[in-house]
Amino acid sequence: MGCGASSKVLPETMEPPLKKKNPYYVKLIQAVIPVQFCKKPEEHCKGEFWGLQEEPKKDKELQTKKNQVARYRAKFDPRVTARYDIKALIGRGSFSRVVRVEHRATRQPFAIKMIETRAKEGKEVCESELNILRRVSHHNIIQLIEVFEAQDRVYMVMELATGGELFDRIIAKGSFTERDATKVLQMVLDGINYLHGLGITHRDLKPENLLYYHPGADSKILVTDFGLAKAGNKGGDWSMRTICGTPEYIAPEIILRKSYSNAVDMWALGVITYILLSGSMPFEDENRTRLYRMIIKGKYSYLGDPWPNVSNLAKDFIDRLLMVDSNDRLSAPDALKHPWIKTMAASSSMKNLHRSISQNLRRRVSSRCHSSKSEQSMTSGNSNKSRRMKEILERNRRYQTHTLHNEPR
Repeated sequence: MGCGASSKVLPETMEPPLKKKNPYYVKLIQAVIPVQFCKKPEEHCKGEFWGLQEEPKKDKELQTKKNQVARYRAKFDPRVTARYDIKALIGRGSFSRVVRVEHRATRQPFAIKMIETRAKEGKEVCESELNILRRVSHHNIIQLIEVFEAQDRVYMVMELATGGELFDRIIAKGSFTERDATKVLQMVLDGINYLHGLGITHRDLKPENLLYYHPGADSKILVTDFGLAKAGNKGGDWSMRTICGTPEYIAPEIILRKSYSNAVDMWALGVITYILLSGSMPFEDENRTRLYRMIIKGKYSYLGDPWPNVSNLAKDFIDRLLMVDSNDRLSAPDALKHPWIKTMAASSSMKNLHRSISQNLRRRVSSRCHSSKSEQSMTSGNSNKSRRMKEILERNRRYQTHTLHNEPR
């Protein structure tokens, strides 16, 4: 989420990406793993804002949560609490908090992001995100409802997406075909096409930033998290140079520190499509330098399951997005016209890829879990980082249990 929330990936502006090291980087895990699941796999948790979800808690934990809500409620501007009832804290970052609220008059649920603007970084990122969200209005883009501005804080009232993250829904369904994938991608492409038409580049497209609006089967997809988004200037210059994003989804031109355009969003969409159809990443390596080399070379393959059961049209769609030369990449309008998107969305009979997807996800989780344990042993001296690693390990355990119970036989 923008303005420093917990799911935010901040720009890498200070160091060359090939030299930057961060042993606690865990975004890749979140990119393909549902954030939280209920203790009973068949009782899927109700989603919260930006993919943050709640699960049944013990009495002590519930009381702690109530105390947290009370503390944050006391910090809120009276203008906000007069209109909205604070219900739960659902996200936090270095200079922001996100809470679930209800409008006092209509009882309609929303999410409010409270951003601390004392720090220069928080103020700049927040202003950038607000400038973009105030401009957009599209059924596949998260909507800004209203804004309250105080001396050192800004309160952004947003739509509340309750349908969960993209991969959360895929795993819970028990069935996933190319037709399902193209339906998802059509909605995402509609939103991206709209943004690009306004000269806006998202710059952080990934599965956890694609949320279902509600739990129903007919729910729309919402593109969320505009903390790294960038709009062209008044002179019409839409080129960018800031090194930012999530490593596994970053386009080659960003890594090479070249001037880049909104084509970086299309590269990220190619990575997302690859994951959607296989449950694995096209570019993956624990070593950041090797990962970036793979991306720069555009080195990926269609080996292993379920690729023999995936159509050539789907592979062609991915290939046209994962072009190292950004000038050769499909634009959003062209991607919407691609034969795979147009024909498969209307197809009625497709092979179920769910079993292979869930197996690949589970295999990756197992590998990452082992890696996380090693990192945890190295960070025992830091209580905050240690606690974070424990949370990741517990999340992996819940995910493995859930996929085992929901995999078709």
